[in-house]
Amino acid sequence: MSKRFAVLLIKPSHYDDEGYVIQWMRAPIPSNSLASVYGLVRDCADRRVLGEDVEIEIEVIDETNTRVDVGRLARSLKQAEGCLVGLVGVQTNQFPRAVDLAREFIAAGVPVVAGGFHAAGSIAMLPELPPEILAAQEIGLSIYAGEAEGRMEALLKDAFTGDLKPLYNFMTDLPGLEGAVHPILPADAVRKMAGAYTSFDAGRGCPFQCSFCTIINVQGRKSRFRSADDVEAIIRANAAQNIHRFFISDDDFARNRNWEVILDRLIQLREEEGLKFKLTLQVDTLCYRLPGFIEKAARAGCARVFIGLENIDPDALAGAKKRQNKIWEYRKMLQAWKDAGVITYAGYILGFPGDTPEKIRRNIEIIKKELPLDLIEFFFLTPLPGSEDHKVLASKGVWMDPDFNRYDLNHRVTHHPDMSDADWDKVYLDSWKQFYTPEHVETVLRRDAARGARTKALYSSMVHFLGAILIEKVHPLECGIVRRKHRTQRRFGMKLEHPLVFYPKRAVEAVSVGIAWARLFLKFRPALKRVLADETRKSYTDIALMPVSDGDEQDMELIQVFRDAIPKTHGAPERTGKIAATVK
Repeated sequence: MSKRFAVLLIKPSHYDDEGYVIQWMRAPIPSNSLASVYGLVRDCADRRVLGEDVEIEIEVIDETNTRVDVGRLARSLKQAEGCLVGLVGVQTNQFPRAVDLAREFIAAGVPVVAGGFHAAGSIAMLPELPPEILAAQEIGLSIYAGEAEGRMEALLKDAFTGDLKPLYNFMTDLPGLEGAVHPILPADAVRKMAGAYTSFDAGRGCPFQCSFCTIINVQGRKSRFRSADDVEAIIRANAAQNIHRFFISDDDFARNRNWEVILDRLIQLREEEGLKFKLTLQVDTLCYRLPGFIEKAARAGCARVFIGLENIDPDALAGAKKRQNKIWEYRKMLQAWKDAGVITYAGYILGFPGDTPEKIRRNIEIIKKELPLDLIEFFFLTPLPGSEDHKVLASKGVWMDPDFNRYDLNHRVTHHPDMSDADWDKVYLDSWKQFYTPEHVETVLRRDAARGARTKALYSSMVHFLGAILIEKVHPLECGIVRRKHRTQRRFGMKLEHPLVFYPKRAVEAVSVGIAWARLFLKFRPALKRVLADETRKSYTDIALMPVSDGDEQDMELIQVFRDAIPKTHGAPERTGKIAATVK
């Protein structure tokens, strides 16, 4: 008779400010870590690495859309001859939730191993294991730091024989990706994501040196790549289970040296074979300089692109070692994406040294006026474990919030040298309101209608971004569709609310949230109607859409305001009296 070894893979969520797990009927962002680990375990199962008489059974849960019933799951796992729970892709803000889950499974007699950016980044950058990892090991949790390609078989064998180690540290040995096992998720797990998106990486690592980034210290600064054959196989495997939307999770797809052959292969699949799929990419601001990159990305199915804008202040960018961003090229770059009909997202960090509420407000107005950017995501400057920023502050003994649940880029976790805590908190919230006004939403929609053809989708995204902050109180990247809350799934150490208190309160909350969402969509809908009803919408133009020559560039307020920080080789302009007054 065959033996059974049961593997449960969980991508943990994290807690809201009241201690409840953040969970949705449809979650927003697919987890590439979960897809990668599932693919590796499935490969081990297919190869019967535990013996010809051992069946490896795999269940996968993304906690952002599925309840983790530890009691039921533990009982099911223990019916097998051996079992393992893997907590996958655990980021810093998810670490407290991961430890709470591990505590329950271990108490039920189920072994648990946890990997992800928090453990990997901490081990890569700190001189010794930090207290929270040591505490997790004390309750019996095994920590995995590094990538599992080529190593999953050994980990499963350790679990099968009951010999899990307290720490697996592979941070100095990053595996190659060409020909590696492909990331994949079962279709039923993918369909719990909003839009039925799944994820894969075409490469890992990043050559840049941004001080706030953890990628370069966890995945390395030497980029590693999958081949075009690998990417085609991933697309076809998902198409076979009717999955056609992909988030390519490379921190910077444009720095993948195989980008052109990959895009050419995807264009071939779309245009010659008729495979229909859509992509979301992440890129840097300089990618538009690569001949053919944007045009081929659009033809390959890129519908949305995340751009590492981060800020428009050259001093702030230089201080964070993001010198690759050239603010005088932002408008040309964004126009190139808009001409291709691709919706643009940009991350924008608030709280660099030298930031003040006044400067932040001024800079957002410049962005609104002069840059054809569709969606902006504001973040607190956050010293994430694994980043150079965190290492520096830790070495100096600077205060950082000890509650890792708050390290979601949506909470302030340290002090600013110039702004008070209250001012920094306020300007963060105000920045969302300042950008997503009804007037500016209409402007963005008009720009899209003039150059693109996805105006309704853009409208929904803009309202969703603002509502996530104002209504759901979470960052848009964490905000799914219809919030779920389970009374018994509250943070360890927090009191469970009585059913007669929790359920009536939850019912009122659900109704009020639904009404707030309806009001928000109705508030912005007249702007969409006016744009779609305008028969002259294709001829709309404004400053942000106007072609930029070198001479015109000098007249931009963006350039005038930051004249002193722009390299002289760029021909920085003289300040006009009007702009000088604005700067002061």
